[in-house]
Amino acid sequence: MRVHRLIAIILLIESRGKMKAGELAAALETSVRSIYRDIDVLAEAGIPMVTSTGPNGGISLMEGYTVNLRQLNGDEVIHLYLTGMGFHTGSQSESRIQLNNALLKLEKTLPAPYQADIRKAKNVFYFDDTPWWSGHTALPGLETLRTALWTGHKVRVEYRKVSGDLSTRILQPYGLVVKQGEWYLVALCERAEGLRTFKCERISAVHLLEEKYELPEDFSLEMYWKSGEEAFKQSRRAAEYYPVTVRVDKGKQIPGAKFDVIQTVKDGNSQIVTVNMYSFEQACGMVFTLPADAEVLEPQTVRVYIKERIGEYQRMYQ
Repeated sequence: MRVHRLIAIILLIESRGKMKAGELAAALETSVRSIYRDIDVLAEAGIPMVTSTGPNGGISLMEGYTVNLRQLNGDEVIHLYLTGMGFHTGSQSESRIQLNNALLKLEKTLPAPYQADIRKAKNVFYFDDTPWWSGHTALPGLETLRTALWTGHKVRVEYRKVSGDLSTRILQPYGLVVKQGEWYLVALCERAEGLRTFKCERISAVHLLEEKYELPEDFSLEMYWKSGEEAFKQSRRAAEYYPVTVRVDKGKQIPGAKFDVIQTVKDGNSQIVTVNMYSFEQACGMVFTLPADAEVLEPQTVRVYIKERIGEYQRMYQ
């Protein structure tokens, strides 16, 4: 949306003092011509834009003029950035309150035409990330973990394993990851002497410690997470391999995001798809979430199970 680009131009120039049109175009992934058109629009809206030529030239705000970007504190800017990445921490969290404060400050500094756009956007767009029948899982230590990450302080956590056992650990937080609405902490566990991934909803208590730590310069959260994901998938495939062969119409697909699709082969007007369902017990549940017109071909034991279940349903609903 153009209004987003106009706001971004104001914020970039405010923060850097002066920028060339080419630099703005590269940063905002648009053309130099579009940047100059946007500058004209901003000037017409009352923003005093100054352009100068030469090696030291560029686009800047008139000396002494400010859109009050400096009234945003560092924490508010971070929350704007995190929300832009899709990080949501619940409607009543400290992060959400700080985010709303930051947006209010920015909104008040924009020219009247853009304030109208923002008001309209508020009226016609609404993002609701809560489940229908329950709220978000409580994550009482999330703000403390974020603080520890940002300031480089160690934490002592109470962590409940899958078995239900509670353990106390000293951690050096390396990063937070959100995967399909679930929060995970990547941290160096001093007891295990290595990097571990912890599910945040199993962390029952977090205590910020005075001792600090240094994040390794060569550590990449994205690379660690992706390599861990792939290793998990490969290990699960090796340990729990139960291929189920399914026939579906040629124009339809079995969603790869929901099923571990191993292979797809064309067969006339159909497709023969092999899906790893990990075990017979899991396959018995997963086959009933396949598309309604999908036919399970193999293994025979799963076909027999489907036939028996359908027979039970028929007797139940006669």
